[in-house]
Amino acid sequence: MPSRVNPGILREGLGVLWVAVKAEPRVFALSVAASGLYAVMTVASAWVLGRATDEVMLPAFRSGETGAGALAGAAVLIVGVALLKALGVAGRRFYAGLMQYRMQARYRREVTRQYLRLPLAWHHRHPTGQLLSNANADVEAVWAPIAPLPMAVGVVFMLVIAAGALLVADVMVALVGFLVFPAIALLNVIYQRRLSPLAARAQQLRAEVSEVAHESFEGGLVVKTLGREDSETQRFAERARQLRDANVRVGRVRGLFDPLLEALPGLGVLAVLLVGTVRMRSGAMDAGDLVHVAYLFTLLAWPIRALGWVLAEVPRSVVGWHRVRGVLDAGGSLPYGTAEPAGDAAASLQVRAVRFGYGEDGDTPHDILHDVTFGAAAGRTVAIVGPTGSGKSTLTGLLVRLVDPADGSVLLDGVDVRDLRRGGVAATAALVPQQTFLFDDTVRGNVTLGRETPDEQVWEALRLAQADGFVAALPQGLDTRVGERGTTLSGGQRQRLALARALVRRPRLLVLDDATSSVDPQVEARILGGLREAQAGGGATVIVVAYRKATIALADEVVHLDRGRVVDRGTHEELLERSAGYRELVNAYDRAEAERAGAEGTEEALT
Repeated sequence: MPSRVNPGILREGLGVLWVAVKAEPRVFALSVAASGLYAVMTVASAWVLGRATDEVMLPAFRSGETGAGALAGAAVLIVGVALLKALGVAGRRFYAGLMQYRMQARYRREVTRQYLRLPLAWHHRHPTGQLLSNANADVEAVWAPIAPLPMAVGVVFMLVIAAGALLVADVMVALVGFLVFPAIALLNVIYQRRLSPLAARAQQLRAEVSEVAHESFEGGLVVKTLGREDSETQRFAERARQLRDANVRVGRVRGLFDPLLEALPGLGVLAVLLVGTVRMRSGAMDAGDLVHVAYLFTLLAWPIRALGWVLAEVPRSVVGWHRVRGVLDAGGSLPYGTAEPAGDAAASLQVRAVRFGYGEDGDTPHDILHDVTFGAAAGRTVAIVGPTGSGKSTLTGLLVRLVDPADGSVLLDGVDVRDLRRGGVAATAALVPQQTFLFDDTVRGNVTLGRETPDEQVWEALRLAQADGFVAALPQGLDTRVGERGTTLSGGQRQRLALARALVRRPRLLVLDDATSSVDPQVEARILGGLREAQAGGGATVIVVAYRKATIALADEVVHLDRGRVVDRGTHEELLERSAGYRELVNAYDRAEAERAGAEGTEEALT
């Protein structure tokens, strides 16, 4: 890692802060105004103390007494300045914090909205831990300099006023004091150059630690069942150690420069006292002016550090900004048209010469689907059958427009899904994927997902999904919480709730991607039978990725997919008769199902 920062990093950091200023001009102006009040009152407090020294304290020392009016006047001035100074501090902190938290909230929302806009293919190329880091740690880092920024602006104002006050008090002493300011500026520049690459590295490692932690938590079942706790602990510990070491290096630089930044104003006070004493003895200045100047330097020691705080946060801010902008500027969002979904009856589906592949940014995609063509008439059931890796799940994602095909088209009721308005596909089609996800919410919340849906409609969807029985038996029925990812339910129960979640929306096209694989075959048969009855009453067109022969036999047509191509189409009986590959495939599924059922039965008998 280089030891010098890019010369443009400060300029870039100020550009990032300007984005915040343009976004919140009123709040920033109020925070700067409060900081300016604090700056003026800081200088004024030194002037008041100097005047009190000349007009109250020294006369009292000479005469041995002082008047009540002089004491009261000095007290009023000191208390008044202190109150205004406190008001400036409170206003500066309140409005700076308000601006910082507003910007953080705004960009968290923008990042999250962008995540939702970007297609699934983009998400496949970016680990979840990194995305969490972008929305959390990186956004916080971007706007971290906002908190000290108004104070730093106020410090600049304060230094201008202080310079004038010093020149008025005594030019010679002012010149001595002015030597401190360029020294502090030079020290801050060196400080920034040393700290910038270290802070950037620490910010990157925070994201990496988040990525490893998220993977370990997500893969907790795999880690525990395969006894990989030690290796995962070691993997996380290695990243954590790297982050610790990076933070220690940052701390060492701060530990070296912070005392110097503290010491310089103190050395300035000593120099001013030394020169001022000589000047006072020669009669060139009085004691009040010396107290005024010395106290002013004492007060400036802490606020001047605000400049250093801003400079110290700028490198992290720039790194976070690049990472956040990398998300916000990402291309590939799905375009939408203006066409409205047609009608309320079951939808017709046509898939025409579809090609699709996966690939990293800039790489040539590896095609998964090749020239896939088939259709489903409204109200019909079509089964997609094929070996593992043939592209079935990829195809289901295309049908509900999680991704767009590289070539070809998917049409609902004769309209290309790319021409439908935003939300048009979701209003027409519903997908129940292989991997069931349930939220840590109630049964009702997981089925409705926040939609205002009458309980009668929820129970109707549960009955169709054959889930009403076990839901009714739960302690609180629809109000029972299912735990994170539905951990309190079995795999089959989770799948049935996911199916009910799709059915409650009354989709016109229902896509089931092996969505009942964990459900008992008898229950699955009742589910599919209920769907066929619903179709007879004008329900949904159903596309089902199926393995069980009994399930496939219920379909009106079967599409045999192999290596991303449609190799045959027809009824289940027709394909069994004419296609040896299809016959071998479904019989193999059937044998595997029978063997598994037999093994489970033997295990039950033994226990």
